[in-house]
Amino acid sequence: MSQKRDFYSILGIERDATPDEIRQSYFEAARRLHPDKNTAPGETELFMEVQEAYETLSNPKKRSKYDADLPPEQRPRLPLEQRILFSRASLLPLDEPQLVYVLLQLSPRTDAPPPTAPPLNLCMIIDHSTSMQGANMDVVKATAIQIIRKLKPQDYFSLIAFSDRAEVIIPSQSGADVKRLESRVQMIQCSGGTEIFSGLETGYNELLRNARGSSSSHMILLTDGRTYGDEPKCIALAHKAAEKKITIRGLGIGTEWNDAFLDELASITGGSSMYISRPEDIQRLLLEQINRLSMTYAEDTHLEFKLPAEVELRYAFRIKPDPTLLNPTGSLRLGPVIQHGDLQVLMEFVVHKTRENKTTLLLDGKIGITLASAIQKTINFPLKLTRPVKNELSTEAPAAEIVSALSKLSLYRIQEQARSEVAAGQFERAAEHMQYLATHLLAQGERDLAKTALLEAENIRRQKDFSQLGIKEIKYGTRALLTAGERK
Repeated sequence: MSQKRDFYSILGIERDATPDEIRQSYFEAARRLHPDKNTAPGETELFMEVQEAYETLSNPKKRSKYDADLPPEQRPRLPLEQRILFSRASLLPLDEPQLVYVLLQLSPRTDAPPPTAPPLNLCMIIDHSTSMQGANMDVVKATAIQIIRKLKPQDYFSLIAFSDRAEVIIPSQSGADVKRLESRVQMIQCSGGTEIFSGLETGYNELLRNARGSSSSHMILLTDGRTYGDEPKCIALAHKAAEKKITIRGLGIGTEWNDAFLDELASITGGSSMYISRPEDIQRLLLEQINRLSMTYAEDTHLEFKLPAEVELRYAFRIKPDPTLLNPTGSLRLGPVIQHGDLQVLMEFVVHKTRENKTTLLLDGKIGITLASAIQKTINFPLKLTRPVKNELSTEAPAAEIVSALSKLSLYRIQEQARSEVAAGQFERAAEHMQYLATHLLAQGERDLAKTALLEAENIRRQKDFSQLGIKEIKYGTRALLTAGERK
């Protein structure tokens, strides 16, 4: 056994890791690197190191002897810059709720060389129900052909078409005859209804055929309709995909699809959903998604955490790179870190009780990232969020970045509130919120979006609901304002 190697670093864990954490990290690494699935240069050697690290650290006697000979711990230099901003410098000692906003920012180190992009393991899942016939399907097929032409020889690609059932148009493969694949795409015809689970399940199984530790796996789902009765199965499959580090990105075309469902489906895996209002936008937005995948610096960024009994994480929203609502459970899939960009997540904490002269713990957890490189490696590092408790309220102004994030997000949250009020039958309050939103949009020069908000206020008063077109334009329009002017 070589004492020169850091077995804790090989497994991506801290020196005080529990036996369960050691076991979990080993199983994750073994799945990625096992020689039966991976043949990339260097992965067999790394797999052997992982095995040796586990055999030592999982045995209490061997671990104790190994730890005794370790030099003092030197924290490795993380490949990411981490910045944490708080909305307030301190809390007051109170027995009533207090709000704290935290902006977490992760970005590539400026002095770190860009990683070698791993091969893609990509599956396009296309709705070819009858409603897609015409311009929508023509543009989707033309764009799929463009994507096939852009793939590198080492990339894997598959294409699934679904309606009432799913059909494998292109099985997962790499380095195939492009002309032959193009002809298969051109043969897709529209028919039947929309059953998303059949497409997702078939695409998931195709991705698993070539899901290697050295590849980056993604589903891109395009649909223009609602699926009925299979939503729970779709959500369950998304959780399975997240465990396999497969990201789902959803693109909804037109007005009839369920945006809340597609949002949830994508966010479980760290992906996002997008709204396509016109056929001519399909190509641009699809190619943007593919280009984004090639610019990934780190993927599968996730936060595992625990909260004290008196603290509640009430809201979490990814602001960059793709704005989306996150599900604030014990694990947050934060999404990718993009080269020459950053990942920003805004969290809203409610602290229900504080005590004088005691530091309040907001969150205790760890962030895991997988560097997008030829040999992928997961790195974990701790994250602990605290605030001091003082008798006097601090007069220190919060950082400009968190003020800007809160200001931009407030417009999106107004439409969220209005949707909740409509669902609860509070129609007049929802209409007032739409009018309030229109006023703020006008102040920012967003005249078209403000007009849509005013029209929806009238729809709520007259029809007791939003229009399918209006609510999508407002939801995705206010979401787009979060990164307006920043997309490259």
